[in-house]
Amino acid sequence: MPSMDIVSEVNLEEMRNATENSNRVLSTRYDFRGVEASFEWKSPAVKIKCGGDFQAKQMVDILRSQLVKRQIDPNAMEISKAEFSGRACSQTVTIKEGIEKDIAKKIVKIIKDSKLKVQVAILGEELRVTGKKRDDLQAVMQLVRTSELGQPFQFKNFKD
Repeated sequence: MPSMDIVSEVNLEEMRNATENSNRVLSTRYDFRGVEASFEWKSPAVKIKCGGDFQAKQMVDILRSQLVKRQIDPNAMEISKAEFSGRACSQTVTIKEGIEKDIAKKIVKIIKDSKLKVQVAILGEELRVTGKKRDDLQAVMQLVRTSELGQPFQFKNFKD
């Protein structure tokens, strides 16, 4: 019987590279000249340090564009509220990895509601989908891709 796993993973090396590239972009930007602003990689999160809230939003956009260049889905980012201490502003961008239980249950419900002839099992932070036809598994892949759950999903171990 064909089967596959649905996972949510991010290549942390590419994430680190995107953070370093964001620092390079920051050093060339005219609006950040003379301002204490930086990206700091603390696996699996990025710490943004800058002077104000508006600059923090710009820095998140810089990081987002670098993630897209590195083929990392920006939906994997979870942005915290800006924290102010004196004249400095800091913000943490966390990378979502693994499928949480409530999102896994939503995926199972979406697949069950589609009336496809597949079985879905939750295995920790991933889902195993088994069916009789390969076409059913491909339909599940398309269904999960089109569902807006705020997290990127990958499909591994596709076996016939």
